[in-house]
Amino acid sequence: MKIKENLYNQRIISIDALRGITIFVMIFVNELASIQDVPQWMRHMPADADAMTFVDLVFPAFLFIVGMSIPFAFNARLIKGDPPKTIWTHTLKRALALIIIGVYMVNSSEGFDASKMIISPAVWGLLAYAMPIPIWNKYPKDFSAGLKFVLQYGGMLVLIALYFLYVQEGTGKVGITPQWWGILGLIGWAYLISVIYYWLVSGRLWAMIAFLVVCVAANSIHLTKDIHLPEWLGFIVGHLTHTSLVTAGVVISLLFFDRKVEAKINWPVILFIVLFFVVGFSLRPYYGISKIHGTPSWTMISAGICTILFYFLFWLMEIKKKTKWSEFFMPAAANPLLIYILPGVIYYFCKALNLHIIPGYFRVGIPGIIWSLLFSIIMLYVMRIFNRFKIQLHL
Repeated sequence: MKIKENLYNQRIISIDALRGITIFVMIFVNELASIQDVPQWMRHMPADADAMTFVDLVFPAFLFIVGMSIPFAFNARLIKGDPPKTIWTHTLKRALALIIIGVYMVNSSEGFDASKMIISPAVWGLLAYAMPIPIWNKYPKDFSAGLKFVLQYGGMLVLIALYFLYVQEGTGKVGITPQWWGILGLIGWAYLISVIYYWLVSGRLWAMIAFLVVCVAANSIHLTKDIHLPEWLGFIVGHLTHTSLVTAGVVISLLFFDRKVEAKINWPVILFIVLFFVVGFSLRPYYGISKIHGTPSWTMISAGICTILFYFLFWLMEIKKKTKWSEFFMPAAANPLLIYILPGVIYYFCKALNLHIIPGYFRVGIPGIIWSLLFSIIMLYVMRIFNRFKIQLHL
């Protein structure tokens, strides 16, 4: 793959802004999920509702941003002179880390037999959420090499120990299982599949568009009741659901940045916005719009909305140069994995010590919504502090 002498050599602040906004909303809706008496439009829609809310757009937006960032990440490594082996090693490590963290998170919340475990599920969950921080922290260059070794490998040993301390509910077997991959695990698989294909086709636009078509078709086939695929093929096809969103992000990134567009309106991007919605609503009568089922209508409509949001941010920030407002969201954009993990660390810490910091009044209705918003704002300022002290997860 060749280095592309184009806009991929620049910092696109609008992508960071979209990432930061998405993470802020993600923290808000995750906290809101524990609040009672909240309107349905502020929650995930039920699996068979044939509808979606802004909450159902958060995960697709994250996948879309992952896709938009892939060409930039590859070009940056090529500019550094990294050989293919280094690039592939980094890619595999990143995907594996996301999958591992995702599986541990899933097992911390369900599937365990507390009566047969040596440590409480709350302590197990606290350690499962906390250990990725020392393992994958981006330590500064002047950090003690010995202490870094202890923190990283000590964290790995704790995760290994947690595996053997886990007892499955019902079967009594020892060890965690991928009951499902978790949000991070699904991102990891979608990222890995997309990157492999992107590399094989050297990031060519037409090839990525063709792969997007394949992903949507495979997603549709996977959800067709009369078609039964072999288990191994079903596994791959199942992950193409989320891969379609990552690939859509790659396609839009290529349309924006693979070459400098002089026209005031990026007509190819406009065309794809229309296509995303046309495909999404055309498939709706057959599969419905459902995040839970991962229908092609949900993925394509989400891709269309994400493209519109990014187009607006690109116009506002790259063309009109209105960037000051985005500083509020940038701490999250610079440290997305840590801000995703940290609420879980706080939750299990409080649960392990039986602490109730927030009064019950703020767990219901409008006060709960206000608390969720305030919690999200607090998390952004916490990230600002963490970033200042070089506590940043880097896969």
